[in-house]
Amino acid sequence: MRIVIQLFNRREMKMRKQDVSPAVIKRLPRYYRYLENLMEEGTERVSSEQLSGIMKITASQMRQDLNQFGGFGHQGYGYNVTRLHDEIGKILNINRVNNLIIIGAGNFGKCLATYSGFQNYGFHISAIFDKDPDVVGTDINGLTVLPMEKMEEVVREHNIHIAALCIPKSDVQEVADKLIEIGVKGLWNFAAVDLNVPDDVVVENTFLSESLMCLCYGIGENGEH
Repeated sequence: MRIVIQLFNRREMKMRKQDVSPAVIKRLPRYYRYLENLMEEGTERVSSEQLSGIMKITASQMRQDLNQFGGFGHQGYGYNVTRLHDEIGKILNINRVNNLIIIGAGNFGKCLATYSGFQNYGFHISAIFDKDPDVVGTDINGLTVLPMEKMEEVVREHNIHIAALCIPKSDVQEVADKLIEIGVKGLWNFAAVDLNVPDDVVVENTFLSESLMCLCYGIGENGEH
């Protein structure tokens, strides 16, 4: 049986993405990850009930999510695992190399720079920067820590669109402003402060303390303390 997969051109996909809720976008990487696991197990196709069961959401919710991008399935057959995996990769823009830089070579910046999993999803760390003269020039996982003054040169030379901000909150807005000025459109913010950015700049906040507080709440709800 032939699988009917609806494909969109880039312009149509961009228009559709503007209408997609943040909750759906948050679930897409999980779909991608679970599909990757199924591929590793040799699974060729999966039903919406099976995949939603793995993800612990309803099959209806999963179908609604995917239908916002074309559906990709066929009634009575389910989803071709590899094709769905690839299509979600295209939606997430990880079917190509995404160059990123790290601002801040402290403990957390070092952790990001040495994490090998990024390359599995098309992310390439092009450079790492710091303002501390004692840190500049040191080596982190094959990358030489560069001074902040080199940031603009590297962003333009390597077509950088994403920057991970691993710096104190007192500095982060100023650095974000500079990155936006030189063309960076995506900021992965680890500083515990909300950034003020233009509408065309995307910010993904990763506030570790907030995640830990939510975890504590969950423990309390389960009656652990």
